[in-house]
Amino acid sequence: MDLKKYFESTEGTGILATADDHGRVDVAIYSKPHIMEEGACAFIMADRLTHQNLQVNDHAAFLFIEKGPGYNGKRLLLTKIREEQDSERLYSIRSRKRPAQKEEGKIRFLVFFKIDNVLPLVGAVKLSDL
Repeated sequence: MDLKKYFESTEGTGILATADDHGRVDVAIYSKPHIMEEGACAFIMADRLTHQNLQVNDHAAFLFIEKGPGYNGKRLLLTKIREEQDSERLYSIRSRKRPAQKEEGKIRFLVFFKIDNVLPLVGAVKLSDL
């Protein structure tokens, strides 16, 4: 499955879930991931709860619900591998959707994840499938 083409051509709503070092979960609406050349995915984020959680717990899950009837979409199980702060690449990616200039006083991070598993939005998954 080509996730880059899927996310470029499919409309929908994304939700990113993270947890802190005590297991307290946070969920937030996020845009579709940027699928990178090396197969990793990346999200642009501010220094808020989601980003703070990723400093102490590298694991996250992204749920994408396709626009339209029924329950179609993907679940991505993720592990953070690195991040960049206010990098050229971040603003290059961001400029595809909105102006690329740095906003004064607002720090942005481009956070990269290894995609550990891709699951359907609904349907039973056995632990042995993970």
